Amino acid sequence: MAFPQAEPELEAREGDDALVKDEIHLRSYMEAALGGILAINRGGRIVFVNGHTEQMFGYSRSELLGENLAVLIPERFRENYASAFRPYFAAPNVQLLGMEMGLIALRKNGEEFPVEVGLSFVEGQAGPIALGFVTDVTDRRRIRNDLSRMNTELEHFAQVVSQDLQEPLRVITGYLDLIHRRYRGTMNVEAEEFLDVVAKGASRMKERIENLFNFSRIAAVVPSFHVVRSELILQTAMDDLKAMIGEKSAEVTWDPLPEIVAHASLLAQVFQNLIANGIKFNDQSIPRVHISATDHGSEWVFSVQDDGIGIEARHFDRIFQMFERLNSSELYPGYGVGLAISRKIVERHKGRIWFESKSGEGSTFYFSIPRQDNFNQVR
Repeated sequence: MAFPQAEPELEAREGDDALVKDEIHLRSYMEAALGGILAINRGGRIVFVNGHTEQMFGYSRSELLGENLAVLIPERFRENYASAFRPYFAAPNVQLLGMEMGLIALRKNGEEFPVEVGLSFVEGQAGPIALGFVTDVTDRRRIRNDLSRMNTELEHFAQVVSQDLQEPLRVITGYLDLIHRRYRGTMNVEAEEFLDVVAKGASRMKERIENLFNFSRIAAVVPSFHVVRSELILQTAMDDLKAMIGEKSAEVTWDPLPEIVAHASLLAQVFQNLIANGIKFNDQSIPRVHISATDHGSEWVFSVQDDGIGIEARHFDRIFQMFERLNSSELYPGYGVGLAISRKIVERHKGRIWFESKSGEGSTFYFSIPRQDNFNQVR
């Protein structure tokens, strides 16, 4: 027994009703959106805008509907935007045109402002309709620029202060050394102990200032990036660590390492710091450190693995901070700047640095360097 069929006219009417309901729902969602939404047809004409778009650009809806998208773009950019936008309809896709691309939009009053645009699409009767989700990033860009300026000023301040403090400290340590050489043996034991305490304090302060200077200097260096063999960079670090490796009878091994784009002397500091930590923070009779690199498509990820004392989980959030010491200075001398410097250098290479560790079971530090064919894209 067959089910009764609906009349064709009734089916069409119900189908139209469903489409109308879907369109009402879609429009209500778009109107409620916190960002601007525009729909543009293949000819570059605006076929839909939401209320937030009106507020953002200063136009009424009636002024924008049917207009060319060019009305929202500064004249000097229109041809470039048009040539980039036309191919989109041949292969529409979802993509984000982020703040780093420097997209600029134009308000009705002639004011220009930076935007971020998310592109999507829907299939219309006459072909694909591009949907642009527009965000005004003026505040975000200002905050980013302010932070960048503040960081630059702080780094410059640290460099100037560290340079200025080195001179009086040199005078202090110089005279302390002179007193020791000239009057040692003529003072009582208590006076000599006092002088030793002062001399050690001045020496520690001198090293801290030098470390602060080295950290701030990294920001001042204008990196010169070249294609280099990372094994040669590692070998430079190994040469600088020769005395430490010999004193601890450490074994440092590595797998074949790739050719990368890098600032060789800066990256050598990263290898040196990570390997030195693997040897220093180690209670094994023969400390072992192994270096390797893995191809992750858009980047190389290097790893420096040791069998040392590891890091307690409660210290994880402090590990890359300046002057953070997690262990006794008597057992493990140092000032807690090596990892902060390493992070700074890796970030100058547009990479990332992180680690895995378990107390008593060693640590593995990772850092990424963009592959040669992606390096210019991320700079």
